[in-house]
Amino acid sequence: MLQIYNSLTRKKETFTPIEPGKVRMYVCGMTVYDLCHLGHARVLVVFDTVVRYLRASGYDVTYIRNITDIDDKIINRANENGEVFSALTERFITAMHEDAAELGVLPPDEEPQATHSMDDIIAMVQTLIDKKHAYLASNGDVYYDVSSFQSYGRLSGKRLEDLRAGERVAVDEHKDDPLDFVLWKAAKPDEPSWDSPWGKGRPGWHIECSAMSTCCLGNHFDIHGGGQDLQFPHHENEIAQSEAATGETFVNLWMHNGFVRINDEKMSKSLNNFFTVREILKLYKGEEIRYFVLASQYRSPLNYADTLLDSARTALARLYNSLRGLDVPTDTGSDDEYTLRFNKAMDDDFNTPEAIAVLFELAGEVNKARDTDSEQALQLAGILKRLANVLGLLEADPETFLKRGAGDSDDSAQIDDLVAARLQARTDKDWAEADRIRDQLTEMGIELEDKDGETIWRRS
Repeated sequence: MLQIYNSLTRKKETFTPIEPGKVRMYVCGMTVYDLCHLGHARVLVVFDTVVRYLRASGYDVTYIRNITDIDDKIINRANENGEVFSALTERFITAMHEDAAELGVLPPDEEPQATHSMDDIIAMVQTLIDKKHAYLASNGDVYYDVSSFQSYGRLSGKRLEDLRAGERVAVDEHKDDPLDFVLWKAAKPDEPSWDSPWGKGRPGWHIECSAMSTCCLGNHFDIHGGGQDLQFPHHENEIAQSEAATGETFVNLWMHNGFVRINDEKMSKSLNNFFTVREILKLYKGEEIRYFVLASQYRSPLNYADTLLDSARTALARLYNSLRGLDVPTDTGSDDEYTLRFNKAMDDDFNTPEAIAVLFELAGEVNKARDTDSEQALQLAGILKRLANVLGLLEADPETFLKRGAGDSDDSAQIDDLVAARLQARTDKDWAEADRIRDQLTEMGIELEDKDGETIWRRS
């Protein structure tokens, strides 16, 4: 039975979908004003893995991941660049899709954009006004009345009294209460705007997700996910808006992945330890980054360090090496001991480190069986590949993966030439030249293995 930690109840719960056999899931996606960073990579990989496992478990999953393509940061960046905001967002949407593909992240079933959802957003704001949960202020903004929603704070565990006493909220004479938040912002000069019953303007961030999620998945759906930083106020506000508007429970189960730290410090541009996915991809392959993310349980902090990425590279190479040279069959089994243990780990709140441990045990058995029982080696290799694919791993051809370098540079042809030259030197018994070439390859980060008169190589 699949157990998932529910941020709303603060405990693991047996997952029971609203509709048997079907899962409706929404994850807060990117605000597209810049390149994706490592924190975004973790969200992309974690929830892609959740979807993959749910589907492997037989569920029919509808996965929605939105795009925020209008907000203050986007407008400010476009103004700094002297470009139309839509040109900025289109460029970074393309970049996000490219980064996601490098990380082995499958596209969501739908990817709604805020600017394409204005009718739904405006309709939800109007419903909240009609139900007395929102009001039009004197400055033309529409605010949500937090005091009108009795259970506000249940996701984050915060109380209104404590928020009012402890939060440094900027004074805004247009609000009825400092905790009220904006649903619709009145247009400012030279800003993008849309027509509404309250005049030209644009939506606040929180209402965008409420409108997009309910329009794609219905008023009540199974799972809502995102980074831990979104739990308050974004997801808290989503609950308040959605349930006040629809009168129904919004989401059954909330999932939040942990923060990313850099060398045990909080990732921050001010600390100059802020890495984009593209910067990391210059040094490591996308699958190595994916493995690094999955080597930690999704709710725990993820600490980025070069040594940990190097370890991920070495570990993933070990798994690929176990499949090298084997014509791995398509495996359709599901009742072997390895699959049962893999599923037990994943059923425990998607415990990917334990699931990966099963993969390494399998890889070890494949290597043992290679020289003694080729049929068993192939059978075990098939199980290994099938289970790894559930995590989005080992999907590439082993030979190609082990020879390909990180980034855009590809020196494989040069390496092949050097390996061939060394083999010729060995044939000619020119041991000095053979050793010189081996040393050159070692300096290039290439490991050689001589076997049966042939030499195979991989990157160390």
